[in-house]
Amino acid sequence: MQDINPEHIRVDPYLSPLFDEKGITADILRLDLLHPIVSGNKWFKLRYYIEQAQEQNKKSLVTFGGAWSNHIHATAAAGKMVGLKTIGIIRGEAPAVLSTTLLQAAEMGMQLLFVSREEYRQKKIPDRIDLSDAQLIPEGGYSLTGARGAATIMDLINPDAYTHICCAVGSGTMLAGLMNAFHGKGLVTGISALKNNHSLETAVSELLEQPHPAPVIIHDYHFGGFAKHKRPLLEFMNALYRQTRIPTDIVYTGKLCFAINDLAGKNYFPPGSKILLIHSGGLQGNRSLPNGSLIF
Repeated sequence: MQDINPEHIRVDPYLSPLFDEKGITADILRLDLLHPIVSGNKWFKLRYYIEQAQEQNKKSLVTFGGAWSNHIHATAAAGKMVGLKTIGIIRGEAPAVLSTTLLQAAEMGMQLLFVSREEYRQKKIPDRIDLSDAQLIPEGGYSLTGARGAATIMDLINPDAYTHICCAVGSGTMLAGLMNAFHGKGLVTGISALKNNHSLETAVSELLEQPHPAPVIIHDYHFGGFAKHKRPLLEFMNALYRQTRIPTDIVYTGKLCFAINDLAGKNYFPPGSKILLIHSGGLQGNRSLPNGSLIF
């Protein structure tokens, strides 16, 4: 895919007096640096869908998402880059004013089709969409194809350097891919961005390519639910930026970093642990915040 350069990605140290006190170390894999628009893990989950579309001479990409969806935004940008039309099936009635995310997706050429929440839940494809020449991509890229793409994230690091890989979890696609790629080398832990969605464990398990222990997903750091936030999260994200100059988001990576910091304080990680946090990129959710909420 043109203009996508994995060489922009780097591993930054996550330095913290707390980690020193607990005898652990942490790094952050900066997938957010991959591309200014097709940010982070979204591209990895999309890459094989796009290859399939090109190989089969498909004309468009069709996918699902909400008003602040990183996935919708990334799909629109990726489609524009490779010359494929994009169609986004959007949850809920059309608003009077589009979110910044949807506005930008439309500006990149994506056709937005709004459906009722019930139709969206059923993943019903509107009759006006001709799937014969379209590549259908599930919400969040959730599928074996998306997980295979996410597994290639591990090609960017030396997996033997870490005892723990930690990532935020939405659909579970990236977690499954990381588990497939890191199998037998260490523990992969997910931090759920959703409230009480205990079906995630099953969703992840269905994408695993070989026998694994049950996925480890921690459900205590959702801050009220998907894309929800509270003042302590914003304060933490600002403090983290002052300390590391790494921007995070209220949907995924902010919650991930908060969780790892809190878990370290509770001695979740044994002394000697070497932790890699996956910065999954995509700061779309931050645009829903009032101006001045974040310092970056």
